[in-house]
Amino acid sequence: MARMTLVEAIVQGLREELERDSSIFMMGQDIGPMGGPLQSFRGLWETYGSTGRMIDAPISEEAITAVCFGAAMAGKRPVFELMFSEFTPLVMGLFASEAGIAYKTDGVLKAPLVMRTKVGISPHRGHPEDFHSFFVHCPGVKVVMPSTPYDAKGLMKAAIRDDNPVVFFEHMSLLHGRKEDVPADDYVIEIGKADVKRPGRDVTIIAYGLMVMRALNAAAALAKEGIEAEVVDLRTISPLDRDTILASVEKTGRAVVVHETWKTGGSGAEVAAMISEHGFHSLKGPVVRVAPPHLPVPFSLPLEQAFIPDEGQIMAGVRRAMCGKAAVLA
Repeated sequence: MARMTLVEAIVQGLREELERDSSIFMMGQDIGPMGGPLQSFRGLWETYGSTGRMIDAPISEEAITAVCFGAAMAGKRPVFELMFSEFTPLVMGLFASEAGIAYKTDGVLKAPLVMRTKVGISPHRGHPEDFHSFFVHCPGVKVVMPSTPYDAKGLMKAAIRDDNPVVFFEHMSLLHGRKEDVPADDYVIEIGKADVKRPGRDVTIIAYGLMVMRALNAAAALAKEGIEAEVVDLRTISPLDRDTILASVEKTGRAVVVHETWKTGGSGAEVAAMISEHGFHSLKGPVVRVAPPHLPVPFSLPLEQAFIPDEGQIMAGVRRAMCGKAAVLA
């Protein structure tokens, strides 16, 4: 057991998987001596660089992705880095057409690969755009975004062992943030399983990534007002853990969905629709969404901070949900 940041936990998981399975290799920009973007491969080049299993690639997102899809179909398990979510639309064609290859070929071909990418507002500035919803729309793709070091290691190991393409989003504000105990044991966290990070009785807040931390802070503040909020960390955005979400909403009767990507077309709309379709009779009021407006992410630091939901906006969303029918007018 060691205390680790989120990025350190991911690197430990990668190292363990490289040791476990010789079919795994890693590819990406600056993953060699530089240690990867924001040190996301730190120390792996020194151990595996001479083996050919660490490929420091030029800046060509399409080429990296095409090579890894081909290698995966030939029996390898690539883990590749596409630096920032901002660049992921460059490879959408491959994910849209090839992610479902196992379905199309009745299992004759598979594409067991992991694409890592950084996302979100952060102290590092730049590249905050969150395009994970694009991949949620692609059948055959699994989409993961952990919020804690423990979850990050277990989900990364599960992603590598999965026989489907997994897009693994890593929030830049969390990578080098708080540390927590991470077991040295070989453990995995099942993809498609949400986690109740805080139990509550009055309202369910559903979030992922950085928004989980902000939801927990908001829930602590709301508790002083007598509102006990349950916080559900999706962890996996696709496929959704319908059972955990609906069980929480059935208990509280209210739901607030918080996400960092744009409200229009964002994955939170899928969560809200699922609750409305399958948990309608549990609701005491409308499902409330807290998300950025449909505008480009501003570069100005004060505007960027105002653009992304904060604890105050989450608390306001909870109060709307607690108002029941009156919240429809808000």
